[in-house]
Amino acid sequence: MTDNALMKLPEKRTGKMVVESFKFGEPEPVLGGRILDYLGTFTDIGGRYYEPPVNMAGLSRMRFANAHHGSCLFFKRNILSRYFQPSTAISLRDFRAAALDYGVFGNAYFKMIQTYGGMVSRLVHLPALNMRRMKKKNRYAMLKPGLSHDLVEFDEGEVLHVAEYDTTQQIYGIPEWLCAMQAILLNEDATLFRRRYFQNGSHLGYILYTSDEQIDPETEKALTEQIANGKGAGNFRSMYINIPGGKEKAVQLIPVGDISQKDEFERIKNISADDVVVAHRVPPALAGIKPDNNGGFGDIEKIKGVYVETEVMPMAQPFEDLNSQLPARAQFTFNFPAMDAA
Repeated sequence: MTDNALMKLPEKRTGKMVVESFKFGEPEPVLGGRILDYLGTFTDIGGRYYEPPVNMAGLSRMRFANAHHGSCLFFKRNILSRYFQPSTAISLRDFRAAALDYGVFGNAYFKMIQTYGGMVSRLVHLPALNMRRMKKKNRYAMLKPGLSHDLVEFDEGEVLHVAEYDTTQQIYGIPEWLCAMQAILLNEDATLFRRRYFQNGSHLGYILYTSDEQIDPETEKALTEQIANGKGAGNFRSMYINIPGGKEKAVQLIPVGDISQKDEFERIKNISADDVVVAHRVPPALAGIKPDNNGGFGDIEKIKGVYVETEVMPMAQPFEDLNSQLPARAQFTFNFPAMDAA
């Protein structure tokens, strides 16, 4: 909320200096809540299931906080799905959803659909956002939408869980990109600040200074109201000062904000974008980043080959680890290209 402070002039003029000023606009948080809402993994109030160590809704929202972060998440999902082999047991649609969940949350879940004979017939994706690990051994549940915290419980062994290992607890996984959270938010802050810069009615920020003793109170009041009503989102502050009998110019406009901060804006955007891409370990040539030199990033086919071998194939391993719990027809298979022997 904008903070307004006002010093009023006395009704009668005197020979003394009288200063009127007011301010508005305090820094505003970009996110309404914190991502790291929990200090550890504890059970809910009812003791039914374990709370995730990181706020899951916050992780999901961060997909839209930064263009590079969101792009890398979808790129890694797309390239892993490119080599996945769908079957009657696992559809491409279910795998793509699970692969995105794994990238965003560090967790992916499948429900095993069994025949009357107890054989696994197919796997169905379960949204990781609402999945919870029960206190009961090898049991999972899904939170129902709304604030009731009702659960849909699954039978023991009915859910397969793919998790990115976390050194602090072994109940849930956490995403590997979490180390870049501050860079993601900094990039978003810079973008939102720039947008507000142009949307703000008084985006420069200035001091309106008057020294003419002949300015009547009504005019002064009108100036005050116009400046106060011209505020925008609150990134910039403006001030009105009246000093009767001041020297030289009767009315001046003194800029405070500098409209030429383009270099600083671009530097913040570029540095934070580099941090995000590094956290995802996606080569710039594949991340849609414009090269700074005429030579570009080199041979993109070689870059892709190295990336598939060093990143995409390891991304498939957590899913392949589930094969020990599945019959042959329901197992995860990938068709990766043959790599040249070193």
